[in-house]
Amino acid sequence: MFFFGDSRARGWNSPKGFDDFNFVNRGIYGQTTGQVLGRLNQHLKPLSPDIVIVQVGVNDLYRIPIFPENKEIIIYDCKSNVKEIVKQSRQLGAVVILTTIFPIAEVPLERKLFWSPDVELAIKEVNDFIYSLENKDVIIFDTKAILANEQGKVKEEYSRDFLHLNRAGYKAFNEKLMPILKRL
Repeated sequence: MFFFGDSRARGWNSPKGFDDFNFVNRGIYGQTTGQVLGRLNQHLKPLSPDIVIVQVGVNDLYRIPIFPENKEIIIYDCKSNVKEIVKQSRQLGAVVILTTIFPIAEVPLERKLFWSPDVELAIKEVNDFIYSLENKDVIIFDTKAILANEQGKVKEEYSRDFLHLNRAGYKAFNEKLMPILKRL
């Protein structure tokens, strides 16, 4: 089983109590969906994984405030790349557990100059698209349902910084992931 994607995938440790599974983490810090897609054949194909957990997208979307004139292109490319990552993972015979893009925590003051509410709107748009990809071999893992407070932000107890989770956040994920893995 592979954790595949960006730094948010990289931070995800394997759940305890699954000795029958071999867990491999191929999350790489800072990668966009295009970069993750570009390394799929090198990282996944040689090992023929049975299950691929994919977490991608935020590194595409947080560029929107820097390139607001390209917002629609950034969102379109993110969706297209996610769809292709799922397609190619399925072609390898893997069941895909596709996570929604994690909600963000409260943006700190020093980052607000380089942030925009458009990022959160784009996350919602891409997540709506992600839900449309669900089928018998593509399981959608709703991260917002696990992480978010009433305002839709990551709960403080799960946040390492405004983009990343701490151990408690990933532990909460694994508690929800274990029943899914038991069914597979």
